[in-house]
Amino acid sequence: MTSIELTIRDFRPDDAEAVAAAHRAGREHLVLTAEALLWLNARQNPDEHFRTIVAEWDGRVVGAVRCGVVLGTTTEGVGYANGSVLPEFRRRGAATALLAAAERHLAGHGVAELHTWLDDVPGTLAFAAARGYELGRSAQFAGRDLTLPLPPEPVRPAGVELRPGADWAADPSPLFLVDADAAMDEPGEVPLDALEYEEWRRSVWERPDLDHELTVVAVVDGEPVAFSLAQTDGADRYWSAFTACRREFRGRGLTKLAKLESLRRAVAAGYRHAYTSNDTTNAPMLAINEWLGYARCAGERKGIKRLK
Repeated sequence: MTSIELTIRDFRPDDAEAVAAAHRAGREHLVLTAEALLWLNARQNPDEHFRTIVAEWDGRVVGAVRCGVVLGTTTEGVGYANGSVLPEFRRRGAATALLAAAERHLAGHGVAELHTWLDDVPGTLAFAAARGYELGRSAQFAGRDLTLPLPPEPVRPAGVELRPGADWAADPSPLFLVDADAAMDEPGEVPLDALEYEEWRRSVWERPDLDHELTVVAVVDGEPVAFSLAQTDGADRYWSAFTACRREFRGRGLTKLAKLESLRRAVAAGYRHAYTSNDTTNAPMLAINEWLGYARCAGERKGIKRLK
């Protein structure tokens, strides 16, 4: 008999399509392209120690985990590891081996606490608990059929413009200021209180799947104060990456306006499926998404493990 071998190794460029497929399998709400994976693995910040680890079963790529050190925070020693295995290859040891490899890699770079997002289903939660992970925050995914009518635009406050993110292509630093301010209040176990512009530009603004034309910015007196970032698969799927508003401009409906206009642009560009995700405690954004016509389609839980 020919033995079947599980191999755990580093990502190679020709793995991109298979790794993206494993990430999306059984998760229609996730939008990740092979192009974005190639970019993630080529874009390196030495402080992040980013690594994609691949599981290969009898020569076939069946899953992967992406891991690194959390940047943009004053909290030291926190890492992340997120991945998946094709459904038909689960319960064969691949996920266990991938997670163990990520833990070893990050522990070697000073990570004491590892965070991972888990599908909120009994099997996945039991898998994590058996490997020493405790449950943290919960989040929900929501989807919307873009072939159905969008709600009418609310009355726009005087002096508010809605402009595409492409208008800041040469210098996106004003948008970074919006992001950095809003991130301070983003729900999570690790505060994002030390974001840096150059890293934001590399990791957010220069993503190949970020659509600058579908990204919409709310401008008051010539100054960006809110935005809705849009990522796509270049075909028919749209992902709301982050919707943000500076603190002093909240309560005016600006994020609702930006997100609605972004969806309108997505419809005009031919996208048919929209997805988003929110922490389950983020009542304002959950209310906006419900008004926009999104409906919950899946959930996830944060898993946290002490490595040291």
